[in-house]
Amino acid sequence: MQINRDRSRLTFRTRRRRRSGCLPLAMLLIVLMGVVAVSWEWISQRLHIGSILQSEGDLDSAQAAFDRGDLDASIELTRQLWAAQPRQTDALLLLVRALIYRSYADYDREVDREMALQWTSEALERFTHDGSSEGDLDVMAIHAFALQAADDSVSAARFAGNVLAIDPNHILARVVLGLSYGGVGSHDTALRENQIAAAGSVWQMDAQRALAISYSDLGRYDEAVIAVERAIALNDHLIPLYYERALYAMQLGDADAATVAYFRVLAFEPNNVKARLRLCELSSLLRERDAATRYCQEVTRLAPTWSDGWYQLGREYFLQGQFAAAQASLNRCSSLQVMQSVPILQRRFECWYLQGQAAEILGDCDSLLATYNEFREMAASAALPQTWTYPPEGPAVCLDGSSSN
Repeated sequence: MQINRDRSRLTFRTRRRRRSGCLPLAMLLIVLMGVVAVSWEWISQRLHIGSILQSEGDLDSAQAAFDRGDLDASIELTRQLWAAQPRQTDALLLLVRALIYRSYADYDREVDREMALQWTSEALERFTHDGSSEGDLDVMAIHAFALQAADDSVSAARFAGNVLAIDPNHILARVVLGLSYGGVGSHDTALRENQIAAAGSVWQMDAQRALAISYSDLGRYDEAVIAVERAIALNDHLIPLYYERALYAMQLGDADAATVAYFRVLAFEPNNVKARLRLCELSSLLRERDAATRYCQEVTRLAPTWSDGWYQLGREYFLQGQFAAAQASLNRCSSLQVMQSVPILQRRFECWYLQGQAAEILGDCDSLLATYNEFREMAASAALPQTWTYPPEGPAVCLDGSSSN
């Protein structure tokens, strides 16, 4: 009998044994993959690899937000990152810079500079201040930057000088030192420091901005424009740079360039109040009365508690001969400063002067006397030099027979 082995039960059993051998191999691969996964998780937990990768991603996202002008997002991301990684100095650097630049973007952001100084002051407690620990010099430098933004130039120069004594090539510290010299009136020295910083390879947006400020302080406005344009080229979404560009343009008498800069701000933030106030001032300077009034009215609508807006609107009404409207707006200006407890030496006294003049022109003796007496009380309590006086008998408009009231 002939046996066909291809069809025999023996061959069939043999083939089944070979196929059944794949099952242990698959199980072995699964076990190995499980061991690798568990091992990787254990190693990641030990070395914090996962948190490091996440922090790097968050920092990149925060920097991208800063570069596109979204300072709110950048601040939120870096705040969370710094809270989770209290040794991540790059997060602190970006957080403080974003806060300080945002503080110049609109009229009501001064609190950001206070917050920046608070963050850096707390960070100083975690570092040695002698350059012996990683990130030590960066924390000292960014604290100096926050101090300078808070108008404490002397303390800022001291911290920046300590950093440069250890690392003369620390560009951020050099920028702060230059700004600090400018803050105390040593403009030539400030320019020299900022030129050194601008010749570096890092922090160039900050360095070019500081260089522009130094040029402006020395009256070299053309060079200030060139420097701030370089800063804008490095970040063309940062609003404070456009305010400074407009300022240098106005110092050169270039109203068109200033207008373009303010419109760029409004393109980024359509409800920006500070830009509208600057456009009101610029339009008034150019004697474009309708445009000036419109911009100032928008300011008081968007920021009804900002006394500067009411002053500028009242001044514009006064220049147009609308004395009743001027008196009302200037009264809002003076009243807001009193209600908000603005220190006397920081008040805008023009709100009282022009208000009184408008009342005198209108023959409104009661309002004139109330405004005048309020001013005299402020002058006496703060030892101000008297700059508004009437004869002992009082304003002529208030004498018998001279007033319609």
